[in-house]
Amino acid sequence: MADSPIVHWFPGHMAKATRMITEYIKKVDVVIELLDARIPRSSANPVILELVGQKPHIVLLNKVDLADPKATKEWTEFFTQQGITVLAIDSKSGKGNKKLVSTVERLSKPIIDRWVAKGIRSRSIRTIILGIPNVGKSTLINSLAGSAATRTANKAGHTRGQQWVKIGKNMELLDTPGVLWPKLEDQRAAARLAMTGAISDDVYDLEHVIKQLLNHLLTNTPNILIERYKLKEEEMADVDTILESIGRRRGCLVSGGVVDLDKARRIILQDYRNTKLGTITLDQVNEEPYYPEDGEETYHG
Repeated sequence: MADSPIVHWFPGHMAKATRMITEYIKKVDVVIELLDARIPRSSANPVILELVGQKPHIVLLNKVDLADPKATKEWTEFFTQQGITVLAIDSKSGKGNKKLVSTVERLSKPIIDRWVAKGIRSRSIRTIILGIPNVGKSTLINSLAGSAATRTANKAGHTRGQQWVKIGKNMELLDTPGVLWPKLEDQRAAARLAMTGAISDDVYDLEHVIKQLLNHLLTNTPNILIERYKLKEEEMADVDTILESIGRRRGCLVSGGVVDLDKARRIILQDYRNTKLGTITLDQVNEEPYYPEDGEETYHG
């Protein structure tokens, strides 16, 4: 593992992000957490679970079309065993939308029943979708609300940038910016956030990210590399050999026939993101997080 951080964090401080999430959760009845199905653990904000408290909590595994179906099933079972309501969805196609709305209605029924018992006038159930940037939150909200989404802002007590989106007749959704925590102790998780596009491409070390991606593929699905890039057995010796071989086969050459390794890395990254390498889930249920050794630098903002 390199001594320098793979990802250079710029988005604020953890305390600020935690305060924002805390304030958002206070305003709603049901909390929806949107995760990337390829990296369910890496894309989960570690503070959300403790901040949810006793409020109904739904975990959505989004982008299931990009993930390994077998792994998605394993993650669904994992969350269910933790007592968490979980749904697998695809925000682009709208797959799972009806199930999500009906689940919110089911989980909020006890809340409505309490209002009725206390003689409180019923209102729309208020929900929020929390997730890191680029996890598909805006796509999901627009899909749920439809093209004629009714957004209301500037309500008393609501800060600038927050909008309530009407979903059907009985639900309102608080639309907020994506929140990415600015420090990660799990270095592998940070690299995977970069691989899936949760982090802007100009703030991480591409060399280390692709080394981790190639190592994952070499260890778990070597045939994918062989088939996609037509590699020979001797070209599969290690990740450095694989990278150079892919660069040569894809014509990533500069003066003197030297391989432009950065160009080769970008090709591999786009192939992964565009499922040219198949549907691959990076986070495994039984995988241990990777924490830095004493003295090893972590990701920081």
